[in-house]
Amino acid sequence: MKPTERSAGLDGRPRISAKGAEPQDNRSVPLTEMTLAFDDNRFASLVLGQYDQNVARIERRLGVAAHANGNRVTIKGPTDACESARRVLETLYSRVKLGQHITLGDVDGAIQEVALQGSLFPGEPEAGRDQFDQIATRKKGPVRARNAAQDQYLRALKKCELVFAEGPAGTGKTWLAVGHAVSLLEQGVVERLILSRPAVEAGERLGFLPGDMREKVDPYLRPIFDALHDFMEGRHVERGLQTGMIEVAPLAFMRGRTLTNACVLLDEAQNATSMQMKMFLTRLGEGSRMIVNGDPTQTDLPPGQKSGLSEAVHLVSKLEGIGHVVFREGDVVRHDLVRRIVAAYESAHPRVGPGGF
Repeated sequence: MKPTERSAGLDGRPRISAKGAEPQDNRSVPLTEMTLAFDDNRFASLVLGQYDQNVARIERRLGVAAHANGNRVTIKGPTDACESARRVLETLYSRVKLGQHITLGDVDGAIQEVALQGSLFPGEPEAGRDQFDQIATRKKGPVRARNAAQDQYLRALKKCELVFAEGPAGTGKTWLAVGHAVSLLEQGVVERLILSRPAVEAGERLGFLPGDMREKVDPYLRPIFDALHDFMEGRHVERGLQTGMIEVAPLAFMRGRTLTNACVLLDEAQNATSMQMKMFLTRLGEGSRMIVNGDPTQTDLPPGQKSGLSEAVHLVSKLEGIGHVVFREGDVVRHDLVRRIVAAYESAHPRVGPGGF
C-alpha cells in the first residue's frame, strides 16, 4: 500500500502518514506503520508525558511499538491496534489543547473510551456516543469518566435522585460522587452538601475520640474531605463547614430529619445496618439527591449481622427513579497493583448474587 498523507484541518488535529507492511506469512496479522505529526510541540510533549511515559503505557495496553521523536510519533503493529493508538493520541491531544492535564489514568481512560466508541450501551438512545460522560467544577475543570462503569455511574447520578454504587476500593465511587455533588452545589441545583457514613472501625477499637462533633467524625470522613479539597478551594470548604452549606452528619444522628434541597452522600454504606439504611433512605426530601456508596465485600459489621446496603439494593434498586451501578475489579483506576489485589481477593471470595445479598 502506498503511503498516504492527511494534512491537518482547521481543528488542528495531527497529520498522519500511514503505510502497510506485508505479513510475514499467510497466518500473520496484517501489520501497519503510521506516523502522527502534532502541530504544536508544547502540546505534543504534554501528550507524550514525562520520558514518554504515556506512549509507553499505550504500547503495553494496545500491543504496539511506538517511537516518539519531537512532535512525531511512529506506531507499528497490527492494523486495528495502530488505529486505536492513533485515536487515543488524537483524543489526548484534543484534551491538552483545552488545557486539561493528562495523567496515566487519563491515558487508560482514553484507551477504554476508544475501545468502546460506537458501542457504548447499545440499544439506548445515546448509543454511538464517541466519548464518556464528564462532570466539571470551578477548581478542577472537566473530569471525564475513565471506563464504561464510571460513565454509567455519572449518567445515573445526573438522571436519578437516588443512586446506589457498589464495588471494590479504587474504582472512583466516592471521588466522582463528591465531584458531582460539588457540581450540583455550584450550579445552584442544591443548597448544601450533607456527608455521612457509619461510625464503624475497621476491625479495631479506637475508644472515645476527643473534640466536638466534627473532630470526632473527621477520621471516618477523611476520604470525602480529601475529595472535597480536590474539587473545591480549601477556603471554600472551610467556609461551607462554618456556614452549614457543607454538613458532616454521623449516620446515627439522621433520625427524624427531612433533608430538602441537599445532595446527601452516604459512604461506606456496607457498614450500615438494615434499620439504619431504611432510616437513611427515608430522609430524602423535596429537591434532594442521594448517593449511597459501598463495597459489600468489606463490611465491618459484627459476624452474622446483615449489611443494610446489600438488603437495600436487593429490595429497592429496581424501583423507578433509582439508579444502581456495580463496579468490578477491572474498573479499578487507583493503581494497577490495586487492580490485581482486588482481582486476587475476588477470585478467592466470589460475590454471592447481585449486591452480595
